[in-house]
Amino acid sequence: MSAFDRITSDPAVLGGKPIVRGTRISVELILEWIASGATRDDIVRKHPQLAVADVEQALEYAAASLRNEVLLSCQVAG
Repeated sequence: MSAFDRITSDPAVLGGKPIVRGTRISVELILEWIASGATRDDIVRKHPQLAVADVEQALEYAAASLRNEVLLSCQVAG
């Protein structure tokens, strides 16, 4: 079993964005919902095709994908 068995990517679905398996709900969309104040339970209530474990794994996937990224801050000369 993969560490992210609930997350998949297919070039034919949403341009290959990572999605929750069996849905067209992207990890990105779940992050946007969380950022706008939705809780895991809110998301599952509104989208019953998702389980709490799907939302949790989407968040874990996003964190893992960023773990080794280098973030640069830019300053504008002024």
